[in-house]
Formats: sequence, structure tokens, C-alpha cells
Amino acid sequence: MNNLLEAHHISKKFGNFTALNNVSIAVPKGSIFGLLGPNGAGKTTLIRVINQITMPDTGHVILDNEALQPHHVRDIGYLPEERGLYKSMKVGEQALYLAQLKGLSKSEAKTRLKYWFERLEIGDWWNKKIQELSKGMAQKIQFVVTVLHQPKLLIFDEPFSGFDPINANLIKDEILRLKEEGATVIFSTHRMESVEELCDHIALIHQSNKILDGKLIDIKRAYKTNTYEIGIRTPDDRQLQREMAEKFTVSPANFKTIGDELKLNVKLQEMHTANDLLSYLTSKGEVSHFVELVPSANDIFIQAVKNN
Repeated sequence: MNNLLEAHHISKKFGNFTALNNVSIAVPKGSIFGLLGPNGAGKTTLIRVINQITMPDTGHVILDNEALQPHHVRDIGYLPEERGLYKSMKVGEQALYLAQLKGLSKSEAKTRLKYWFERLEIGDWWNKKIQELSKGMAQKIQFVVTVLHQPKLLIFDEPFSGFDPINANLIKDEILRLKEEGATVIFSTHRMESVEELCDHIALIHQSNKILDGKLIDIKRAYKTNTYEIGIRTPDDRQLQREMAEKFTVSPANFKTIGDELKLNVKLQEMHTANDLLSYLTSKGEVSHFVELVPSANDIFIQAVKNN
């Protein structure tokens, strides 16, 4: 697989505290890579190593087939969790300054800023000071500054913090569009629903160690339990439930419907298939609900951390 970024055996200590312990990740080109973990797991330290803010004690980073070097700062766009805009500067003045730090000429920066300000409907903010903006408004400016120089790698650390649902969805769509245009994204968040919507690959760091890594769909397959959520209308719920308990592993289910059917979770053994279960149910009554319980990113996150 063609990777844009590879971090090999990264370790970092701060005094007696180990922030990262021999962590390796590979981020495929054109993907959105979810970097997940509880608070204090080591995610931000790894991001700072990639951005050359912090140097690792051991290990190395490869960016686009080259050892990471100072000039690669222009190939990376970084939106940190703790925002770094100058509150007393005007929006346009600050955006131009930061764009030029990333290598854009003033005229090119103005052209690109006009495009993004119109796209995000923030053109009226050009002469406002950052301190006059809400947290969500300032977040939009920081997002524009991060993506403006069209870097190979975008790193978003909790990018939806401070956004209402409408603007969070707007930024989510922009991230997906940037990916379609060829950008590679590292995405760190605690919002597992965002992981479901955005990420192709994930790595889970817990207590300074990587404990899970791979394509999200493959990880979901590995964690699935072959359990189905079913709803069925039948003349005798108790009799059917007793019969099913003899054939399958069943437990009560809780999901919303407009009817009054029997609701169960049914776990199948290897000798049974979903078609076997569905054929059996249709012979016993009217099936109103039949869904495989695929583990969510949140379920996997919790289970992996507990198992570790």
C-alpha cells in the first residue's frame, strides 16, 4: 500500500512519564486516518512528533517517502485542539500573515482566502478581530488557515469542538471533499460518530501503547459477534421465546417500534446463518425487524480499552 506518512517505533518520555511506547502507524495516501484514544493516551504527543514540535526519544517518521525534515512543515496543515489565533488581530490580516508563513505569496493568499471566505459564508468577518468572534466562528477561521496552502497532510485534532451541529456538518463535508481532491487526513477525536462517518483506517492508543490498528471495516468484522436484533409478531410470544432459547442464544432487546412485537437479540453459532434464522422466524410469524448488530466505533473503543 502507498503510504503518505509512516511513524516507526516512536517512543517519548517526559521525565519518568512515558507518553509513547514504541508506537508505529502507517497512513495511506488519500485516506482519513482516525487517531483515537482516551485522554492522556499519547495521541497529542504523536501529533506533535509528526509536526516536529516535539522530537522523539527513539524512532523516526517518513513523509511521502522522505525522512521527516524541517522543510516538510509546508506539507502539513495542523489544526490543534488548543487554538492559536491572535485575539487582537483582525481576521483578514491574521489569515494573510499565517498563509505567508506557509509559503504563499500575498496575492495567492488573498485569492485563496476569498474563495474560502465565500465558500464558508464568512466574508463579512475580514475586518473583525478574533476576540469579537464566537468560539465556533473563530474555529472556522482556524480551519481555513489550516487548509489554505493545500498541504499533502492535514491533521485535525478535535476539529468539531465549539461547533453547533449545522457547522460541524459543514466542516465534516469539507473534510470529505478535501479527501476526494487528494488530501490525506489524520483525524483525532473523542466523537465516535464522527469516526464512523469519516474514517477509513483507525489506530487506538491507550496508556502510551498502540492496541488496535487497521481498516475500520476489517476491525468491525473482527469484533462482530454474529448477533441479530429481531422483532416478530406471533400469537404466543412466550412459547416462541422458549423455542428459540433451545435453538439459539437469545436475550431481550430494546429498540423503538410502533408495534407491540417480541423483541430479541439472537446470537448465532457457526453452524447457523442469517438466512437460517430469517427462514425460521418467517415460519413462526410476521418479521417486522431484522438487523445485524455491527459493533460501532464506540463499542470497539470501549471493548478494546477494557480488554487491554
